Amino acid sequence: RACEGKGSERVKGLIIKPPHIDNILEGRKTWEIRGSSTNIRGTIALIKSGTKTIVGYANLVDCKEIDPKAFYQYEHLHHAMGAVNYKRIYAWVLRGAEALESPIPYKHPQGAIIWVNV
Repeated sequence: RACEGKGSERVKGLIIKPPHIDNILEGRKTWEIRGSSTNIRGTIALIKSGTKTIVGYANLVDCKEIDPKAFYQYEHLHHAMGAVNYKRIYAWVLRGAEALESPIPYKHPQGAIIWVNV
């Protein structure tokens, strides 16, 4: 699968640490928990943190703020173990995650910690 969306637009790659990325690719995790919202929607590349490789793709379909008091009732969706240290908690809702048979290397820009253009 190429790293381009419709036309010539580039796909964004979301950097995710293990074991969270593994849970996403295995279909157990559909919410990625972050401390900020995102307006990005559509197909995104999934990047395993520290590997400089794209390991899969998913559709980012929604972003919703989660009440900290209700955070643990959604654990079956986010599988975040332990407390989160965000002032505000957002669930980035993913659908249709697919793992690649072979990871695709990409050039990681210095300082990128959440998104990269791939």
